[in-house]
Amino acid sequence: MSSTVKKSHRKSSAKAKAAPQMTVVEANPATKPDGQTNADLVARRDAAVPRGVASAAPIYAKYAENAELWDVEGNRYIDFVGGIGVLNTGHRHPKVVEAAKAQEDHYTHTSFQVVPYGPYIELAEKLNALAPGEAPKKTLLVTTGAEAVENAVKIARAATGRPGIIAFTGGYHGRTLLTLGMTGKVTPYKKDVGPFPADVFRAPFPSVRDGITVQDALTGLKNLFLTDAQPERVAAIIIEPVLGEGGYTPVPFDMLQELRAICDQHGILLIADEVQAGFGRTGTWFAIEHSGVAPDLITVAKSMAGGYPLAGVIGRADVMDAMAPGGLGGTYGGNPVACAAALAAIEAIEDEGLLARSTAMGETLKARFAEIGARSAPYRFWDIRGLGAMVAVEFVTDFDSAKPDADFTKRVIAHALKRGLLLLSCGMHGNAVRVMVPLTASDAIVEEGLAIFEEAVAAAVAEEQK
Repeated sequence: MSSTVKKSHRKSSAKAKAAPQMTVVEANPATKPDGQTNADLVARRDAAVPRGVASAAPIYAKYAENAELWDVEGNRYIDFVGGIGVLNTGHRHPKVVEAAKAQEDHYTHTSFQVVPYGPYIELAEKLNALAPGEAPKKTLLVTTGAEAVENAVKIARAATGRPGIIAFTGGYHGRTLLTLGMTGKVTPYKKDVGPFPADVFRAPFPSVRDGITVQDALTGLKNLFLTDAQPERVAAIIIEPVLGEGGYTPVPFDMLQELRAICDQHGILLIADEVQAGFGRTGTWFAIEHSGVAPDLITVAKSMAGGYPLAGVIGRADVMDAMAPGGLGGTYGGNPVACAAALAAIEAIEDEGLLARSTAMGETLKARFAEIGARSAPYRFWDIRGLGAMVAVEFVTDFDSAKPDADFTKRVIAHALKRGLLLLSCGMHGNAVRVMVPLTASDAIVEEGLAIFEEAVAAAVAEEQK
């Protein structure tokens, strides 16, 4: 699941490939400059949009196709971000676009709570069949990942008659007040917006960096039962099978198995937050499948609908039916256009073998990152980790101390952007780069992006040495 790049004085005689420069593509009229500039839009944004809505890159989209994006000035970028894990099937997948347009010819909204429709039911049936575990399942559809998590908590409390929720250090579950209470990272999400809801408790997450083993984490959870969270009052334990914002760190499989046993022992429900890790990102439909564990509830969003806003909760039918009629829903929940897009995205993942593609892509990414780390900056690549194509590289000031280096990470991302590669950081210290390149990206595009990444690392090192 992870590999540390060992310190090495070995030098490679092979020179790093020159990174492709951004180009203005003339063949497709949609990619041509349209008279706007990124600078003008930055100024307009500053005047119209609150500063709390941050953007990682000061460029503005004009056109996108699969794993490539063009800004309003005609500059081309390779997209290793995928809308923060939303585009496993790539920008504008033909099947997804076609399905959405076809649905729009019939109706775009009725509200499922008023006049229901077939696409919602068809998608629920599909998700129930895909989710792990033998028990019958039902699915609630909503609009955002945070909304899915909130509803999972509501359902768990209704099903158990208990109030408590246990989350983990480094977990990210959303930006609403309840989900922020579960999110285990202060800056920038929780800063200055408390107090947060009661009966939310935090357990330690296993961390090689901090010397926290699986046994330490489980001991911490058991101590939490003794000190703050009476297990008979805990409704659910929620965990990301692979930390997203927390650093793309997979949960050790034995820990997930132990959590399942602990939940069963105390009548607690286990919620797998698969918002970022689901729908093929790790080589399986849901990341928790790698452990062999079947959770009681699964929260989903992001890549489920190929770029359309859709989220959901999949769970055991007896648990999902705990809420009375009218207790679940939302005006836009399970929008028919988004449902049609999701059905097409799932079909594309199946038909194009994207689960196997994710596994193969992940092996390539980790191998190439190890090569780049040994060749370009042997003292900076502290860890390369992930499941499937959900991969991250962590940077440190030096290998021996392993001190997190967020500044170096920012420079790598900035140099990559100048050369035409979109990257995003993650981790508790902001010192890791995560890869969310579409699974539909060609080998050539992935390799081009990796070449740019290597050039960006070299440029960041050179800049530091000046």
